Amino acid sequence: MAGGDSTSPPPPVRLTRRLLLYASAARGYLACTVLLGLSTTALLLAQAGLLAHALAAAARGTGVTALAGTLIALLAVLAGRAVAAWGSEAAALRTAAVVKSRLRRELASHALRLGPGWLTGQQGGELTTLATRGLDALDAYFARYLPAALLGAVVPIVVLARVAAADWISGLVIAGTLPLIPVFAVLVGMYTKERTERQWGLLARLGGHFLDVTEGLPTLKVLGRAKAQADVIKAVTDEHRTATMTALRVTFLSALVLELAAALATALVAVEVGLRLLAGHIGYETALLVLLLTPEAYLPLRNLGAQFHASAEGTAAAGRVLAVLDTPLPRSRASERARPPVSVPDPSVQPIQLDAVTVRYPSRAEPALHEVTVTIGAGEFVAVAGPSGAGKSSLLALLLLFTEPASGRVRVGGTDLADVGAAEWRRRVAWVPQRPYLFAGTVAENIALGDPGAAPEAIARAARLAGAEEFVADLPGGYAARLGERALNLSSGQRQRLALARAFLRDASLLLLDEPTAHVDAVTASEIMAVVDVLAAGRTVLLVTHDERQLARADRVLTLDHGRLMTTTGVLA
Repeated sequence: MAGGDSTSPPPPVRLTRRLLLYASAARGYLACTVLLGLSTTALLLAQAGLLAHALAAAARGTGVTALAGTLIALLAVLAGRAVAAWGSEAAALRTAAVVKSRLRRELASHALRLGPGWLTGQQGGELTTLATRGLDALDAYFARYLPAALLGAVVPIVVLARVAAADWISGLVIAGTLPLIPVFAVLVGMYTKERTERQWGLLARLGGHFLDVTEGLPTLKVLGRAKAQADVIKAVTDEHRTATMTALRVTFLSALVLELAAALATALVAVEVGLRLLAGHIGYETALLVLLLTPEAYLPLRNLGAQFHASAEGTAAAGRVLAVLDTPLPRSRASERARPPVSVPDPSVQPIQLDAVTVRYPSRAEPALHEVTVTIGAGEFVAVAGPSGAGKSSLLALLLLFTEPASGRVRVGGTDLADVGAAEWRRRVAWVPQRPYLFAGTVAENIALGDPGAAPEAIARAARLAGAEEFVADLPGGYAARLGERALNLSSGQRQRLALARAFLRDASLLLLDEPTAHVDAVTASEIMAVVDVLAAGRTVLLVTHDERQLARADRVLTLDHGRLMTTTGVLA
């Protein structure tokens, strides 16, 4: 991820604090979880006292009738514990739902604000896995681990105090052995955290690779590499399976360690209580109370260790999400809210000036654009040529505010674009990329991305101007026809025409075209360029192309090579 440090999840303490901060919107449910946890502790003490009294009274020969009140109270306490446990988990799950929803919204919002320049350096499969499967694993963290942590912090202390009040010797034994459980849990947990993060990394890698294989399957089939990629997926799957089984093995072994330590400590208390009971140094009811409460002192800590493993995947995913949210925004985006209002310049009547602009990407040693200085006149049709990697797309990304200059300035009519809000500036811009993205939805909805409030008549007019009206009419449902994912049921030329229809509907001052005819036949290319000529009227146009015939349409040609502006040539008189 961008910035290097952003790949590192927050430390455990800060991660827990931030997750609880995100849970503040559900503070009512969180408070309910805490109160129910405390009530469970009180009911536990009541249950042990009632059961010890009932057993001791029965041993003295007291009849069932005399114990009816105690037994009814015991049943009520048991029912209360069941209700408290159910309510605590239900409230915790509602808290988890609130946190997951908030994290998903913020992840999507922050990724959008970071922009395409940042997203191109990410793994789409990993982000998708984070937002879905990863955050869903937080249920175990909020529904089980947090309640277990609360009980683990309160119950042992309360039980120890109650046991010490009844029998100080047993209290000393419990106080001496109780710290062994968290010590073992921490030692095992440190190892588990590393294994879980590796497991999550492999899962994200598997998701990303599977997405790549799915999208590139036609290319793999043509090149005869489909089976080889299936073998790669099998290898990554095997790695993930091995990592998962390793994490589970650690979980089971840690449970054994904690259970063994708790069993030995409980047995130690039972032995000393039994010996003193035989010697008559402790009462029968007191001995029963101590024996009933002793396992309860260790149980919450054992349960906490088990739930830590269950929640480890969710916290690992949440750490990655928070790392994305910590990725700093580009300077212009970060200061948008604080920036005073600046009138948005109109590139159709004001020139665009690049003053010694340099653009760099973290993944490249050489700048994508190097000290480019050029002026694009208002209403001018400019073609941009050059070999692959020359910086043509970076020039368009700069004007779309997808990236920022490392040095130099981009001005429109004297106004620095760094001082103009990105959303306001983009309303002046229409962009037609090489491979326009069409979303799963109707034809009208896809065209209306250029102007979401457009009337059906305006959408139909834009389609007619783009030459899309005829094939849209042939679709079942016309403008209401639903397009599948990426509109693969349409040809490349048809998808390009819908993208041009968006540009017509947007009616923007600046038109950016990134090789709009790169993936169509010659006849379709000629028809598309005829549409572009109509669209260019009264607008400033930048056309990236390799086609000599399209270069001849331009008023001027900018030639880039390795990020440097080599020539600026007038073509038309």
